[in-house]
Amino acid sequence: MKLLRFGPLGAEKPGLLDADGNIRDLSSEVGDIAGDILGDAALEKLRGVDPRSLPLVGGEPRIGACVGQVGKFICIGLNYADHAAEAGMELPEEPVIFFKATSSIMGPNDDVEIPRTSVKSDWEVELGVIIGKHAKYVSVDKALDHVAGYCVVNDLSERDFQLHRSGQWVKGKSCDTFGPIGPWLVTRDEIQDPQDLSMYLEVNGHRYQDGSSRTMHFDVATVVSHLSQFMSLQPGDVISTGTPPGVGMGQTPETYLKPGDRIELGIAGLGVQRQKVVAG
Repeated sequence: MKLLRFGPLGAEKPGLLDADGNIRDLSSEVGDIAGDILGDAALEKLRGVDPRSLPLVGGEPRIGACVGQVGKFICIGLNYADHAAEAGMELPEEPVIFFKATSSIMGPNDDVEIPRTSVKSDWEVELGVIIGKHAKYVSVDKALDHVAGYCVVNDLSERDFQLHRSGQWVKGKSCDTFGPIGPWLVTRDEIQDPQDLSMYLEVNGHRYQDGSSRTMHFDVATVVSHLSQFMSLQPGDVISTGTPPGVGMGQTPETYLKPGDRIELGIAGLGVQRQKVVAG
């Protein structure tokens, strides 16, 4: 299934993408794509609903973040061998963990705002993992059982804030609009192998990132298991699993976002995001 949320910011409704690419209103079945709705039993119940029985959503509604009520937005750094090489950094012995503020979350096609004092706003296409079942001290072989599904994430980053303004990376990762998620949550049964997904990102039609989850240093199961050793993972938590090479910081000369730019990014089977860059 492809689940989504549509409507005005803060008033999104739950939806389902049918086989013809139409949005169907799921409001009669669930209150939101969030919490316990992401568990195996609830998802199985939704699979039994005939999409043709649901109201067709007309027009072109705004698409919101594909999961609501996100408790934790966890990111993994330097998790692609080719990206670490691009950055001139050694691959870590354990996953590098940092957080984005949940206030950075927005819809996949909403405008990206450049912070007022930004000089190095950058892009990162990433595979997002959405937790569906409470996970604590889970083994690698059981880790994917706790995943509801996958989505596209743009882990936007202000590199000057991140690297030169003291403190942890969270400063450069948590600006408003720096966490587009979606367009939809694709349930894990539809993704045969999360470690074999092509991904790309373009700015103004130029393809900067063209990679695959095959080059992940720590795979999804390892990441979920590792995180669960240090904190419990709850339904609706989002894990952004790292980016392939081609970020702006890795260009010669370095290239960063500016108002008026257009970003497009996507992951095979998970949909496409399109954002306009505006001044914050």
